[in-house]
Amino acid sequence: MSRFLLVSLNIEAILRETTLHRRREKLGAMTSGLGLGDAYDATIKRIKAQGGDRGRLGMEALMWISHSERPLNVDEICHALATEIGSTGIDINNVPSVRTVLSCCQGLIAVDKGSSTIRLIHFTLKDYLSYHADLFDRPHSAIAETCLTYLNFQVIKDLSVVSSLDSRGTPLLDYSSLYWGIHMRMELSDRSRHLALDLLDQYENQISAKLLWMTRIKWSFHSHKPFSALHCISYFGIAEVAMDLIRTKRWDVNQRDSAGLTPLMWAARHGREEVVKLLLQQKHSQPDITDTESGRTALSWAAGSGHEGVVRLFLGRLCAHPESTGRRWEKTRQLVSVLFRWKYVNPDERDHYGKTPLTWAAEYGRDSVVKLLLGRKDVSPDRSDNDGRTPLSWAAEYGRDGVVKLLLEQEDVSPDRPDNDGAAPLAWAAINGRDGVVKLLLGQEDVNPDRPDNHDQTPLAWAAMYGHNGVVKLLLGREDVSPDRLDKFGLTPLLWAARNGLDEVVKILLGREDVSPDRPDNDGITPLLWAAEYGHDEIVKLLLGQEDICFNRRNNSLRLITHKTTSFGRMGVGRRLQFQRPASPSMV
Repeated sequence: MSRFLLVSLNIEAILRETTLHRRREKLGAMTSGLGLGDAYDATIKRIKAQGGDRGRLGMEALMWISHSERPLNVDEICHALATEIGSTGIDINNVPSVRTVLSCCQGLIAVDKGSSTIRLIHFTLKDYLSYHADLFDRPHSAIAETCLTYLNFQVIKDLSVVSSLDSRGTPLLDYSSLYWGIHMRMELSDRSRHLALDLLDQYENQISAKLLWMTRIKWSFHSHKPFSALHCISYFGIAEVAMDLIRTKRWDVNQRDSAGLTPLMWAARHGREEVVKLLLQQKHSQPDITDTESGRTALSWAAGSGHEGVVRLFLGRLCAHPESTGRRWEKTRQLVSVLFRWKYVNPDERDHYGKTPLTWAAEYGRDSVVKLLLGRKDVSPDRSDNDGRTPLSWAAEYGRDGVVKLLLEQEDVSPDRPDNDGAAPLAWAAINGRDGVVKLLLGQEDVNPDRPDNHDQTPLAWAAMYGHNGVVKLLLGREDVSPDRLDKFGLTPLLWAARNGLDEVVKILLGREDVSPDRPDNDGITPLLWAAEYGHDEIVKLLLGQEDICFNRRNNSLRLITHKTTSFGRMGVGRRLQFQRPASPSMV
């Protein structure tokens, strides 16, 4: 249906041309995806020219669909169009039918039958509406005002936070609760400002707070530690409303919500610089307070999220020296706070995991923040966490090449420092197949490319185990790497690759003269037996093609393989799960 309507628009635009030559030109332009602007121009004019209220309805529907933060379903768009800004309730008799909305839009929108969402007829229409921004008067402000009006309806406020989240009778509740602040931050108006203050009065007791908390923040809702109005506005980052709240009520700016976060942490976490400035100016604000879940400061959250501007705001505060921690730091902070009324932030504060702001910034690849923190004398670039891992170790695991380069430039960073499990940064890069980081680390003179961990597994063993061909080739290019070394479990890199069915790694290793294709593990099981047991046919063929394969090796193969499979359930698999991590960490 949508294609038919689009073709109809194109044909109409072509027929408006007066000569055969011009019609051919128009057809050629439309065939190549160009020239649809004229068709959209004419349709928009027809929408506006409709009698009665149809023109307004059609344009408002296009505004909502083209500017919403997610696709809207049929009921949501119909209720949005029926909500009169500033009203106290919605008249059900004023809710248009979806058929009416489609008719008013003159074929520019369609309904997806599978999801019941309303969408624009073609992706080029989205571009057209974006280019012709003057078609709508402050669309984000209008959407924010509509959402806030809806949330301020008494029927919505009467909903209990302990009630089930069934929005069948209030279809616009979900969208309004989750996105009003986003639209308001894009375009602030006096009306939306007043409507927001009405909503935020006793906000923690409202259903919209519960929806925002559980859907966007995805934590369980506990009313005894509320997600207050100040938490909410700090999360959305609307400084003007935050200022209104602080002026009209005395707030505990250090109050923790159910996740143990303060308003300052929410603002820092999402890069809301103006709100951070405002909260830092408050007399009782404690920027160095930590959350209850992980023990992270607001600076730590900002560093991990990569908000350089917010990090600069915190670093503008007088900071403690790295050794001034614990009770000494607390006494220093309290004393100078009393004397100078200055609020302190320690840029090298460790959380419950032993991680510093630099560690988090390195893990998430926040190059600019890492550079900023490394420029300070009171930040230790090689400080280890509770697992003995340094910022370089975390950056190596996740392939943060830029951060690795910055850290390797520091004189007091040890590029080969092992963690509590004996794994150096090169091992973490090899485990996760980070070719770029492996190259950088192999370029360091004081990095041992064959360094074993506590289980006698080398970077080559890990790369072979997980099938990272590029890393295997890089490591085998070094003369100081032993390609046939046994680990604690009695396996060589070739044995790991054969067992795990990694054809390419097996090919690479078999191409080396110093790799024995028939070397057994501690239980006498050879690569050929492992490959045969797990049904890796291609590897079996590769191994059978080797001249020095012994077919008469004496062993109790079935018993040994069965035993080995059981023992790996205890040793190898547990070890693998310990090292296997997501490809990239995620932030809330």
